[in-house]
Amino acid sequence: MNAVFDSSALSSSLKEGLKQIEEAQSSKDLESVHSKYFGSQGLFSLASKSIGSLQKEERKEAGEFFGRCKKEFDGAFLKKKEEVEAKEEKEKLESERVDMTLPFTRFPMGSLHPITLASRKIEAFFTSLGWSLGEGPEIEHAWYNFDALNFPPDHPARQMQDTFYLSPEESCLVLRTQTSSTQVRELISGPLPLYTASIGKVFRSDPLDAFHSPVFHQCEGLAVDEGLSVSDLKGILKALSTYLFGEADIRLRPSYFPFTEPSFEMDMLLGGEGGKWVELAGAGMVHPNVLKSAGVDPGKYTGFAFGIGIERVAMLKYGVKDMHDLVEGDERFSRQFAMGE
Repeated sequence: MNAVFDSSALSSSLKEGLKQIEEAQSSKDLESVHSKYFGSQGLFSLASKSIGSLQKEERKEAGEFFGRCKKEFDGAFLKKKEEVEAKEEKEKLESERVDMTLPFTRFPMGSLHPITLASRKIEAFFTSLGWSLGEGPEIEHAWYNFDALNFPPDHPARQMQDTFYLSPEESCLVLRTQTSSTQVRELISGPLPLYTASIGKVFRSDPLDAFHSPVFHQCEGLAVDEGLSVSDLKGILKALSTYLFGEADIRLRPSYFPFTEPSFEMDMLLGGEGGKWVELAGAGMVHPNVLKSAGVDPGKYTGFAFGIGIERVAMLKYGVKDMHDLVEGDERFSRQFAMGE
C-alpha cells in the first residue's frame, strides 16, 4: 500500500477515536472527536483523499477499509450522541424544574373599591331582568338637567349654591346634579316600551362630611310602558333591595320630586323586627310633563323612575361608617374588599 494511506496507522487512530467517543461527556466533546477524525481536515478525511493515487487493487482494498472504519466510527458516534443528548435534556429539565415546596413571594392582591362592587352588583340585577344600561354626559345642558325634568325656573336646585355652573353662564352647561337627566335622553333616543338603568357620577355643592360628598355616584332606573303603576315600581324596588341585602321589608313614604308624581322616599328595614328604617331611594311615577318633554304621549304611556345613591348602598352593604373612607383613596381601606363579591 502507498505510505500515504497507512491502514495500520489508521486502525490505531480508529481505536483511539472510539475510546475518545466513549469518554465524551457532552455534545461539545463528541463534536470535537468527530471533527478530529472525520471533519473536513480530520485524519480519515485527509487519508481518503490519497486513495485515488493508489494502484487499482490497492485502491479497492483501501476504499473497503475506509468504509469499514467510517461505519464503525459513525455507529459508535451516533449511539453515544443519543446517550449524551438524553442526559443533557434530563439535566436541563431538572435545572428548570420549579420546586413547588419552596416558599414563594406573595404579590399584593388587587381589590375593587366598594363603590365599584356596589355598582357592578346593581348592574348585574338590571341586566338579569333584560333592562338596558344607559349613559349620559357628566357635563349636561341645563335643559336636560332641569327644564325637561319639570324643574320650575325658581326651583332652589337651580341656584349656584346647589349646582356647579360652567363658564360662560350663557352656555347653560352644568355638572349634572342627578342621573335623572339620562331619562329624557333615553326617552328621546330609545324606542318604547323602555326599561333602562344608568349609573354615573353626579355633582352637588355639598361639603364633604361623614355622610355627604360633592361628587358621588347614583343609579337611575326608568321604565316606560303601557299600564305601569305604583305596584310595579314597588315590586322592582323590593326585588332590588332583596338582591342587594337579602330578604328585607320596604316602605314608600310620600315625598316630592319635580320629575315624578306621585313621589316617594323608599325606606328599608335593617335588622329585621326591632331594627331601624333607613332611607335607600327616591322614586315615583314619571311626571306627564317629563314624558311630553321627550315627545311621549302621557295619555298612552306611563312610567316609573327611581334613584339610588351608590355610596349609600356601599356603606350599608359593606359596613362603611364614614364617607371619607370611600373618597380619600386609602389603599389599605380598599384592600379589605379584595375578596369582595
